[in-house]
Amino acid sequence: MDTNGINQLLAEMQRAQALAQGKPAAAEAPQGAGQVDFASVLDSALKGVSEAQGQAQQQADQFAAGDPNVDLQNVMIDLEKASLAFNQMVQVRNRLVSAYQDIMNMPV
Repeated sequence: MDTNGINQLLAEMQRAQALAQGKPAAAEAPQGAGQVDFASVLDSALKGVSEAQGQAQQQADQFAAGDPNVDLQNVMIDLEKASLAFNQMVQVRNRLVSAYQDIMNMPV
C-alpha cells in the first residue's frame, strides 16, 4: 500500500483542521505541485486490497486443488498479507468516518 498518498492526505486534513480552528495553516504547497486527489488514493488503496485478496484466494484454490507448485507456507503468507491489508483499510475507513463526524459536529 502506498503510504505517501495517505501521508499527504493526513497533511491536508491537518491543514483543514487548523483553518477550521482559526489557526494559520502551515506553509502551503503551490497549487498543483504535489497535490494528490483523495479519490484516486482511496481507489488505488482499495484496488490493492482487492488484488491481494484475489491473489491469496487464487493460491488457496490452487493449493486445495493439489497443485504441486504451490506451497502451504506461501498460501498462508499471502492470506495473512491480504488479511492485514483488509484490516488496515478498515482502520482507514474508521478514521475517515470519525473525521467526517467531527467535521459535521463542528459549530458553524
